[in-house]
Amino acid sequence: MKKPSVLALSTARGSDDDEESVTHPFLERLARGPLLADGAMGTELFRRGATSDQCLDALNLLLPDLVQQIHRDYIAAGAELIETNTFGANRFRLDSHGLADKVREINRAGAAIAREAREIMGEAVFVAGAVGPSGAMFAPLGPVSYESVAEAAKYQVEALAEKGVDLLVFETFTDLDEIVAVIAAAQSVCDLPILAQISFDDGRRTASGHDVKQVYAALSGLGAAVIGANCGIGPRQALDLLGQLAGLADRPISVQPNAGYPTRVGGRVVYLASPDYFADFARSAVAGGALVIGGCCGTTPDHTRAMRSAIRPNARPTIVFTPPEQSPEPVALTRDAEPRTNLSGKLDRREFVVSVEVDPPKGSNPAKALRGAALLRDAGVDLINIGDSPMAKVRMSGLGLGLLIQQQVGVETLLHFTSRDRNLMALQADLLGMHALGIRHVLALTGDQLRSSLNPPVTAVWDVDSIGLVGILTRLNSGVDYTGTSIGHPTRFLIACSVSPNSEDLDGELERFKRKVDAGAQLTLSQPLFSLEQLDRFLQRVGTLPIPHLLGIVPLESFRQAEMLHHEIPGFSIPVDVRERMRLAGDRGAEEGLRIAEELIEGARSSVSGVYIITSYGRYDAAASLVRQVAARNVAAAAL
Repeated sequence: MKKPSVLALSTARGSDDDEESVTHPFLERLARGPLLADGAMGTELFRRGATSDQCLDALNLLLPDLVQQIHRDYIAAGAELIETNTFGANRFRLDSHGLADKVREINRAGAAIAREAREIMGEAVFVAGAVGPSGAMFAPLGPVSYESVAEAAKYQVEALAEKGVDLLVFETFTDLDEIVAVIAAAQSVCDLPILAQISFDDGRRTASGHDVKQVYAALSGLGAAVIGANCGIGPRQALDLLGQLAGLADRPISVQPNAGYPTRVGGRVVYLASPDYFADFARSAVAGGALVIGGCCGTTPDHTRAMRSAIRPNARPTIVFTPPEQSPEPVALTRDAEPRTNLSGKLDRREFVVSVEVDPPKGSNPAKALRGAALLRDAGVDLINIGDSPMAKVRMSGLGLGLLIQQQVGVETLLHFTSRDRNLMALQADLLGMHALGIRHVLALTGDQLRSSLNPPVTAVWDVDSIGLVGILTRLNSGVDYTGTSIGHPTRFLIACSVSPNSEDLDGELERFKRKVDAGAQLTLSQPLFSLEQLDRFLQRVGTLPIPHLLGIVPLESFRQAEMLHHEIPGFSIPVDVRERMRLAGDRGAEEGLRIAEELIEGARSSVSGVYIITSYGRYDAAASLVRQVAARNVAAAAL
């Protein structure tokens, strides 16, 4: 078949769609400044174990996790545009691997993998459907016609568009007539923006003999949204081509060169251009007017990261999440490592921590809890503990109150989080949401047993217990969910667990505690104790705890309360002498309860990492009194 006329095809589309195309998010983004694209896919696949005889595009089906990981690494390095692993996924190239019947399946998988990587990373990157040359020999030198290549491209593009790519990238073409034919075919089946890139030789011409001016005229006439050069010899040539293209341009220009000219070292193909060299290239490309900058063969996420640093003022803008109106400051979500929390820092420095438990309200008004938290903040509290429907009674969500306290009061919170009320999916979903909202401390609990008298009856879930919940949190902190699927950026939860020194089955309790630590617990909060003798017996039995320990403290209010807690509440054991002190105190029981708590805290200071104070009847003033005492002793101890 005769070649299609470049001029005829280049004028076939014209600019009728220009007004509509400028509203596309990709073009709107380019209007704000240079955009950083990713680097080589093939280079990374080979570096991570693919062999030269494999079909790299078929890895979308065979090793999708590997392909997705590479996309994620480029996004983490700063790429705003990632290309699907479909460069060679046309009928002609796949046929050499016996996979010509897999065009649709491979391309759809490639698009889905890239989109999933974007979703996991939570970044607003563009997914570009990559289309490369057919690799065929055209008539009269070979049996393939431009018409058949155009039909093949149409089938490939349809599959990519069906799976939701944001734009199409036609790259590394060396025959101008071929790229014109496939772009025209693509435009007949979708209206996605097109980034068209040609590879030039060292004489600034394509293999088909066309110069830069001819290439630009043909591609701009087709309505390509972005025109540029990729692959080639290296960054220096790319900058030279950029200078020529920029002089012709009435639309964005792209440059994505190889990492230099490849050489063979020890049986391996090596590209010599370093990430630092690409950083210099990126700066020069921006100065030269390029709006899409990236890498081709031999470039890696390290090259992308270096380019991002070089053009940081023009790189992807920081994504800002604005919390509810009460929050005076937005929370910026960036890739940079976040600082450790105040609690983590205090534990690392072995400072004595003081925390107070604040229960969520039973209604929708959090005012009392917020006032209590503010009182405790002013007293010097380090942390606010928030229950998760304690005693299995309906209350406001701990997340809701925790977020309000952190935003409006300015005190860090530790959320009690039970596996009772959520299935495995909801547990993970809520934890990810908590992390996004700035909650970093979680106490993993199984949850109190639901009362059988509830009407209507409420069903407990318990897909996992507290040990399993610790394991889920540990997996999230390593960047995967319960099934091992990546969540992109690892979470940074401080994982706390509970231990009950007064358990009737202390052997079983300590065995469960060991399993929690083995599963990844980093802090433990023990059920309340009321005397140093109780604490000493527990520590003699368990030995040195492998993780920091916050001792539970309950300031008693009265002799009647002490008797009720001792005889009716599981996990509470109040020694006879303590109860006798409360009896003798008579109507001054609250004062005596505070004295008992103060004595215990000071006596335990050398044995534990801190205390968490559980208030009775919402008496935050009593807790604040203890907090002030502890804070004063902390200051005095620090001065010694």
